Amino acid sequence: MDAKDILGLPKTPFSSSQEKKSRPPKEPQRKPDGVSREVYALTGGVGMPPLMPTIEASHLKRRPAAEKEKVAWQWLPFTSSARTDNLQLYHWVRVVNGIQPTGDYQFAKYNKRADVLKYTDEEYEKYLVDPAWSKEETDQLFELCERFDLRFIVIADRFPTARSVEDLKSRYYSASRALLIHRARSFEDVSGNPLVKDAYDAAHETERKRALSALLSQTKQQERKDAETLAEAKRIMESRAASKLRVYLRTHALDQMVQAVGASAGLRVIKRVDQTLQELAVNLKPKVPTKAVCIEHIELRNELLTLLNLQKQLQNKEAEVSANRESSFTEAPSTPKRSNRDIDRPFIPDTSGFTGERAGKRDHKRKSTGRFIDAPPSPPQSKRPRKLKGSD
Repeated sequence: MDAKDILGLPKTPFSSSQEKKSRPPKEPQRKPDGVSREVYALTGGVGMPPLMPTIEASHLKRRPAAEKEKVAWQWLPFTSSARTDNLQLYHWVRVVNGIQPTGDYQFAKYNKRADVLKYTDEEYEKYLVDPAWSKEETDQLFELCERFDLRFIVIADRFPTARSVEDLKSRYYSASRALLIHRARSFEDVSGNPLVKDAYDAAHETERKRALSALLSQTKQQERKDAETLAEAKRIMESRAASKLRVYLRTHALDQMVQAVGASAGLRVIKRVDQTLQELAVNLKPKVPTKAVCIEHIELRNELLTLLNLQKQLQNKEAEVSANRESSFTEAPSTPKRSNRDIDRPFIPDTSGFTGERAGKRDHKRKSTGRFIDAPPSPPQSKRPRKLKGSD
């Protein structure tokens, strides 16, 4: 069974081999010009790839113009502007198309020299005299500093007398600092100069080198011992910080206590407390913050907070009293006042209907009580003001 049986197609008497033989043979395609054999093979021998090339085939084997330059290395002489003796040296130079490079030596721009001050005999006699140094030694020092660009290790090696590096530095920097200060019109003109701003400290430099030498000369055992000592010190500090007898500054503790006191009061009230303390000539922070002084200071702040709260309550009560007095004076006189009898008497509805019987009885009773009409009216009673309680 083949595919035709499955699809139900009629079978032809020709086999697949005969169909292949009936097809005309393909003509061999020739490799196009400008395409390498590897690229042609990658495309399956169907000619050029389906994408349009960005470079024409005629330009593929053409070399760029830069590769046509003739580059050569030549052994040529050179001079440097950094030297004053016109010394001529040689080095290899890249020459393009036979044109030799011109100009100064490319590394001459990195030649930087120290600006060493020079002084006259008069300036030396006025500002630079030192009993530990003679003028000849000072002249030799400044000459070597200019010659070796302040390389004091080399200067100490070339100095004629036995002087340490710290002595040479101290003499040079102190003399240069004195010259700068006395030559300037004012001290502010040279206050930013490093020689004036940071004076050289020979003792500190000697101690620094000694400590550095001791650190570098330690053995492994000493390093382990120092590490253990530091770890023990850290543990002790942590245990002290975790305990309650720990060391602290009373001023820091006082600030925390003041913040705790004023936390519920508010920023405005705290400012009023500070203002009251200033009016009373009391320092906001005690000058001698002992334990007793800090306790008294916090107690004073609490009392001031209480005083301010009482003053605020008194103002509120006075405002209520004044408001009640104004309302009693402005009340209308024609408004009838209800007596306690009217308030306590319950309301009785009229159940007689619409016959008018109760109304006649009321009129009859009113007419029968004539004795009250002839009686004189009672004199008006004067009202005494109500006393205010302590809570008001």
